[in-house]
Amino acid sequence: MAQEHVQPAPVAPPVPPAIPRPRGRPWAIFLWVAALAVIYVYGWQITKINLGDLFTKAYLVKPLVRDLLRPDVLTWAPRLQGVEVPFSFAAAPPGPPPVQPAAPAPATGPRLTLSTANARPGDPLTVRGEGFAPNRPGTILWRDQSGSSAKAAEFTTDGDGRFERALTVPDLIGEQHTLIAQVTLEGRMLRPSNTLNLVFFRVIETIFLALMGTTMGVIFAVPLSFLGAKNLMARGAAGSIVYYLVRTLLNILRSIEPLIMAVVFAVWVGIGPFAGVLALGLHSIASLGKLYSEQIESIEPGPIEAITATGASALQVIRYAVVPQIVPPFIAFTIYRWDINVRASTIIGFVGGGGVGFLLNQYINLFQWQAAATAVWGITLVVAVMDYFSAAVRERVI
Repeated sequence: MAQEHVQPAPVAPPVPPAIPRPRGRPWAIFLWVAALAVIYVYGWQITKINLGDLFTKAYLVKPLVRDLLRPDVLTWAPRLQGVEVPFSFAAAPPGPPPVQPAAPAPATGPRLTLSTANARPGDPLTVRGEGFAPNRPGTILWRDQSGSSAKAAEFTTDGDGRFERALTVPDLIGEQHTLIAQVTLEGRMLRPSNTLNLVFFRVIETIFLALMGTTMGVIFAVPLSFLGAKNLMARGAAGSIVYYLVRTLLNILRSIEPLIMAVVFAVWVGIGPFAGVLALGLHSIASLGKLYSEQIESIEPGPIEAITATGASALQVIRYAVVPQIVPPFIAFTIYRWDINVRASTIIGFVGGGGVGFLLNQYINLFQWQAAATAVWGITLVVAVMDYFSAAVRERVI
């Protein structure tokens, strides 16, 4: 029996999807473009943008750029030979003033002795030195209890390296002082500049300023973050009220710039790093509190439901269901905030918040651009190191 050949049914070609037509009218788009043009033209005029000044006034910035590329890091200083001895304003015992070495005299090297180690302002004082380089100029410095030094006299050693100089005890701050004798030797030596030393210690201060501010922020932000997490607090009327109060407080604090806070605290507690710590700490509370609470709100609800089903208390739910999920991101947020605070501490130093920013502000006001360049490069180095450190820690934690 012959099989009948069945023709396949023709397949209709696929219908292409309909392309949605843009909504709106052409005249509305034209109005939007015209409005944006007017806004930017007015913005160009009100901000006084003049691109030609970038070229015609380039000569004004050349000295500044040159000094910024030549920071005051090393300096050629004269070779010095010096020794120092203590001196007190305490009353001297009655009787003739003996010649007393103010410090144990070394067997070799420069030695300095005083006619008396105790005197009052205005009393005579004889300073004798020996063991110094022969026939060299020198200076006697008087350093008071505050650490400030002032030139008391000049001298020149004889052929045997000795000198003797009569002084009058000055009226200086404090009771305990130090006399320093320095002789200038031949030649010079390359050493770190005074600017580099100042910037180094201010940079260290900046790092710890940011560290203490961040620590203060963490201590207060962690408990506030649990009170500001909606999935934990919004389960009743009282919890909802606490949630909205905490979130409102965090939003208000976060809206105030650390610079403004530093001005307030500089007036409150005085100019210095303590004001900077308070400003950074208060702003860190708001920022970290928001980040922490949002991280708590984004955790997986499964562990919370499982622990709650066992009849656990609220604290037990937080301990066993919430904390294990939030510790790594909390650490990452904290390190990132420390990185931000290192940068911010530079700016708040301009308004009295301490750190290297305070020193940089002084250099800029005095037009000491090479010294300012040292501070700028110090800040750049610290920020780069902190960025690398924080990135490495976040990679290990997350």
